[in-house]
Amino acid sequence: MTHASDKPGTARRSYWGVGIYRRPSWFLYILPALAVYVAFMAFPLLASLKLSFYTGNGFRLDTFVGFDNYKKLFSDVDIAPRFWGAFGNTWIFFAVHMLVQNSLGLMFALMLSNKRLRGVGFFRTVIFIPATLAIVVTGFLWKLMLDPNFGPVNLLLERIGLRALALPWLGLEETTLPIISLVSSWQWVGIPTMIFTAALQSIPEDYFEAAQIDGASGWQVIKLIKLPILVPMMGVVGILTFTGNFNAFDVVYAMAGANGAPNYSADILGTYFYRTGIAGKHPVGIPDMGLGAAIATITFVTLLAGVLAMRRLTASRK
Repeated sequence: MTHASDKPGTARRSYWGVGIYRRPSWFLYILPALAVYVAFMAFPLLASLKLSFYTGNGFRLDTFVGFDNYKKLFSDVDIAPRFWGAFGNTWIFFAVHMLVQNSLGLMFALMLSNKRLRGVGFFRTVIFIPATLAIVVTGFLWKLMLDPNFGPVNLLLERIGLRALALPWLGLEETTLPIISLVSSWQWVGIPTMIFTAALQSIPEDYFEAAQIDGASGWQVIKLIKLPILVPMMGVVGILTFTGNFNAFDVVYAMAGANGAPNYSADILGTYFYRTGIAGKHPVGIPDMGLGAAIATITFVTLLAGVLAMRRLTASRK
């Protein structure tokens, strides 16, 4: 006896028939997330891009100027030096985090993955605690600690005979940005540590047992097993570091003010955008929203290009 469902093509037509009736329903599942993304991501980005082509008085932009705001940022005698200085300082800020924060995070993760180490939970807590503190609070506390008159850092250096190193750390142009970058790296080193630790814990024990049978040394295990498996996580950490540093503002504001004092030596894109588009230029105090939107657009384009480059670089090394 032959059933209708046994006829050739019936199952296929039934499959596609069900698909046709149910196909529109998949959109309902992503609609809430899509609405949130459009309202809080896509629309603000497009609105900021539109504002970058306008100028006006304060928050009222009513004059279309095309690419004039971008031309000012790139070549204006009064504006371009501050923009390029902030742009370059942001890259330095990012480079210090990549070299110090992420390298220490990788080293800490490799140490914490050692089962012979006692008190692993304690060390994880100590490393991660700074990341739970408010950025402004951290910056203010370190500013007090680095005070040249009564800060404990210089007092300690003087007590141990290193008076020559007791400097006004936040008062010198050559030391302000590196010190702030190191403070920020200290606060966030727990994030890459936890990410790398989680990746190391996901490695099957069979790998280590096979390496032990083959007589591999500890360094060979790290080089041939752990590091290759950590490459994708290195890409993730690099992207998180890049996006976080190019959006940074709080720690510089707390330790060096809105101008990145002294003499804009710690000025980054976040503080430059704040002064231009929100707080307004001194002494008038009138914000230039069009110029601020241009800064935000350039920052976004830089982030997009950097993230795409990092993803491609990481994918090529898998």
